[in-house]
Amino acid sequence: MTETREVVLKRLNKRLAAISDVGSANSVLFWDQQTYMPKGAIVGRAEQMATLSRLAHEMLVDSETDRLLDAAGDPDPEIVEGALIRRARRDHEKATRLPSRLVEELSRATALAEPAWAEARANSDWSRFAPHLEKIMPLQREVAESLGYEDHVYDALLDGYEPGATKARLEVMFDELKAGIVPMIRAISSENGGDRAALLHGEFDEATQERFGEEVATSFGYDWEHGRQDRVVHPFCLNLGPGDVRITTRFDPDWLSPALFGTMHETGHALYEQGVDPSYARTPLANGTSMGVHESQSRLWENLAGHSRPFWSCFYPRLRSAFPEALGGVESEEFYSAINAVSPSMIRVEADEVTYNLHIVLRFELEVALLEGSLSVADLPDAWNAKMEEYLGLTPKNDAEGALQDVHWAAGLFGYFPTYAIGNVLSVQLFDEAVKNQPGIPDAMRSGEFSALLGWLRENVHRHGARYYPDELVRRVTGRPLETGPYLRYLNDKYGELYDLTR
Repeated sequence: MTETREVVLKRLNKRLAAISDVGSANSVLFWDQQTYMPKGAIVGRAEQMATLSRLAHEMLVDSETDRLLDAAGDPDPEIVEGALIRRARRDHEKATRLPSRLVEELSRATALAEPAWAEARANSDWSRFAPHLEKIMPLQREVAESLGYEDHVYDALLDGYEPGATKARLEVMFDELKAGIVPMIRAISSENGGDRAALLHGEFDEATQERFGEEVATSFGYDWEHGRQDRVVHPFCLNLGPGDVRITTRFDPDWLSPALFGTMHETGHALYEQGVDPSYARTPLANGTSMGVHESQSRLWENLAGHSRPFWSCFYPRLRSAFPEALGGVESEEFYSAINAVSPSMIRVEADEVTYNLHIVLRFELEVALLEGSLSVADLPDAWNAKMEEYLGLTPKNDAEGALQDVHWAAGLFGYFPTYAIGNVLSVQLFDEAVKNQPGIPDAMRSGEFSALLGWLRENVHRHGARYYPDELVRRVTGRPLETGPYLRYLNDKYGELYDLTR
C-alpha cells in the first residue's frame, strides 16, 4: 500500500527528531566535559561521544531516511515544509559521503585532543598537543575528500559552517578588509596616545563581575528560565535542545574585559538560538543558518551595542558603582575610549574591533596550508609567529600566546575561523538595516532598553532558524548581498572620531 504524503512527512519528522535527540545528548556530554566533568573521565567520555556521533550518523544515512526524503519530493523551499526537506536532504547527502568509521574516529580524536590542548596551553607546551593534531589532520583531509569540492579542498570543510562560501570568495573579502583596515591601524599607531586601556586592569571582584554580566545579559533579553552560565577555559554557547540554550564565560580578577565582553558575545549567540521559531524544534531548521550569521549576532551585541556610547550612557554609572575603587575616578568618556582602544595584541578574543580581522586572516591562511599539506604540524608554531609579525607587528613570547591560544583545531573546527570575519561584516549591515527600520533604537539603548533591537532581529533573523541559506537570508533582510562597505565605513567613522583621524 502506497503511503500518503502526510504519512511520509510524519515518519520523516519522527526520524529527524530522533537524530536531533541523539545530537542533543552528545551536546550535553560535550557541555559537561567542558564544565564539570572530572579530569580522569576523559577516555570514557571520548568513547561515549564517539558512539553517539556514529549512531546519529548511521540514522541519518540509513536507507529509510533516504527513502523518506525521496518520497517527500521537492516542495517549494519558500514554504517551511520545503525548507525543512531541503536542509534535511543537504544533511543526508553530506552524511552519506562520510563513512561511519570516519565520523566515529574524528569524534574520538577531538574529544581526546581538547583536554590535551587545554593542558598544553596551560603549560605553553606545543609538544603535548602536536601528536593529537597530527592525528586530526589526516582525518580532516579524508572528510574533505569524502565530501568533495569543485575548486579547493578547503571549500568542502568551509561549506559545513557557511553554506555556499568558498575560499575564493573569502580571499576577495579579506583583500577588501586588509585594504581598508591596515592604513587605519597605521594612522592610529602614529597617534601614540599612550595605553588608553590601562584602566581596565586592576582589582575586579569575580562575583561582582558575574552579577554585572548577568544583568547585561538579562537586559539584552537572555531567558534564564531556559539557559544558564558556567565557567570554562574557552567560552562558548550551546543549544542542548528545545528550551535549553547555555552560555559560558571566563573571569580574570585583574582584568575587566574578558568576562564583560565575553558574556555579551555569548549572549548574542544565545539570543539567536532562543529566538528560533519553537515549531522548528528537533528538526534541521532548529539552529542558526550558518556560523557567519551566528557570529553576526554575537558581534552585533558585543560591539554595536556593548562597545557603544548609547549602551554605556546607561550602564557605566552602574559599573562604576559596582567597582568604586577601580573606576570611581574614571569618567564615562574615558571609559568609552578605554574599551575601544586600538592596539595590536596577541590574543584574538581580546583583540579590538580594528585589528580583529587580521587575526582571522592569519588563521585562515594557516589552516588552508595545513589542509593542503604545505605546512606541517611541527612547523605550525613558527609559521604562526611569522604571520603575527607580518600582520600585527608582534611576536608571541610562547605558544600559549601563539598557536595554542584557540581551541578550534583541537575540536576539529577547520573552516570555522572565517565565519568570525563574515560575522563582523554582517553585524554592521544588519544593525544599519535595523536602525533604518527602527530609528529609535539608539535612543532606547541609552535608556538600557533593547526590546526594539531584539524585536527587529527576532522578526527578521532569529525566528527563521535555518529556513534560509545565509546568502538568501542576507538578501531577504537587507536587499543586497554581504558587503564590506558598511563595515569599513563604521570602523572609519567610529575610530576616526576616537583617534581624530579626520584632521
